[in-house]
Amino acid sequence: MSNSVGVPTTERHSLTPRQRDTVDRLVDAAVEEVRSVGFAGLTVRNVAARAGVAPATAYTYFDSKEHLVSEVFWRRLDALAPARLDGRRSPATRVGSMLREVAMLVADEPELSAACTIALLVDEPAVRRLRDRIGANIHQRLVSALGVDDPDIIGALELAYSGAMLQTGTGHLSYDQLGDRLAATAQLILGGRR
Repeated sequence: MSNSVGVPTTERHSLTPRQRDTVDRLVDAAVEEVRSVGFAGLTVRNVAARAGVAPATAYTYFDSKEHLVSEVFWRRLDALAPARLDGRRSPATRVGSMLREVAMLVADEPELSAACTIALLVDEPAVRRLRDRIGANIHQRLVSALGVDDPDIIGALELAYSGAMLQTGTGHLSYDQLGDRLAATAQLILGGRR
């Protein structure tokens, strides 16, 4: 069982400033390490060395490389401005824009995007907690962009998003194509909805 305090940013309120700095350095070092050696070559030990901390310290905050990379994705998502309801635009356009923005979080970094996709699929408690937070964040963004919490429509859009991420992770869809494909899917699901 994890004693990780390296789970989502919103749960870090109990960390001291020094601990937050250590976690931030580990997350930043993980991105650099992925860029350098890819996900296959990534180890928590090497990330710790790059961040200038002891491996035991890194494992205090992150259970695995998957946990660490999932945290990178979570932080980027959490840092996005909230989706806003712009009544001048159609629901399909609003939702499509929101999905495109989320899809582009790691699109410019192929090594990181591949690492995030792999990491988020791992079945371990710390990653599941992050996945739940990511899912809740995406859900809220969809509701905000749509302007209503219609379970059928939101569920279909969430399924489209997660399916698109899986297709991207397996190499069947590039991150460059992802945003446009999700926007087109939102248009198909929402049609001329007002």
